Amino acid sequence: MSSQIKSYFSVAMVFAMALFILAMPARADQVDFANAAFAPAGKTTSIPVGASEFCKTHRAECKANSGAVSATVLTDARWNELVDTNNLINAAVVPVSDQDLYRVSEYWAYPDGYGDCEDFALAKRKELIARGWNPSTLLMTVVRQPNGEGHAVLMARTDRGDLVLDNQNGQILLWNQTEYTYLKRQSQADAGKWVDLLDDRATFVASK
Repeated sequence: MSSQIKSYFSVAMVFAMALFILAMPARADQVDFANAAFAPAGKTTSIPVGASEFCKTHRAECKANSGAVSATVLTDARWNELVDTNNLINAAVVPVSDQDLYRVSEYWAYPDGYGDCEDFALAKRKELIARGWNPSTLLMTVVRQPNGEGHAVLMARTDRGDLVLDNQNGQILLWNQTEYTYLKRQSQADAGKWVDLLDDRATFVASK
C-alpha cells in the first residue's frame, strides 16, 4: 500500500471517529457511566513511583479537586482542543526514555523538548487545563502494552466516553478501542490519589 493511500485511510479513520463521537447524544448530567465507552474504576490503589515523586515538587497539581465534575461536555470546540493539543505535544516533544534522559528508570516531568510517555501526557494535561478543561476530567493513566511493557497516556473523561491521548498513536480513541490493558489512573476527586481500573476485556473475550 502506498504512503499516499495509507495517509488517506488514516485521515478517513480520524474523521469517521470524530463523527462517531460527536454524534452520540449525551449530557453531562445524564451520562450512563456503566456504558462500555467509560473505563470502570475500582478502589483506591498505590500511586506510581514517578507520580509520587512528581507530586512532591508539584504539590499544587496533586490535591483534591474542589470543583470536580463527572465529565466534560464534548462540544465541537472541545473536540478540536483535544485534537490540537494531542498533535501539538506529539510534534513538539522528542521521545526519549527516562533512563537515557535522566539516568533513572522512572522520572515524571514536564518535557523540555524531550520526554518519556508520561511526560507527553503531563504536558497535554497542563495544556488542556490552560484551555479551560476541568482537571478532574484529565486523568494520568497507566496501561500495559500488548508486549507487556508499561506505558502512560492521558485519559480525558467526556460525556461521550473516556478518550485517550497517546504519544504512540496520533488518533484520539475511546479507551476500549485501544490495544492496551488499563491498570490504574488518577482519582477524579483527588489528583494526588489513584484508583484501579477494572479492565476485564481480555477475560471476557477468553470466556466466549
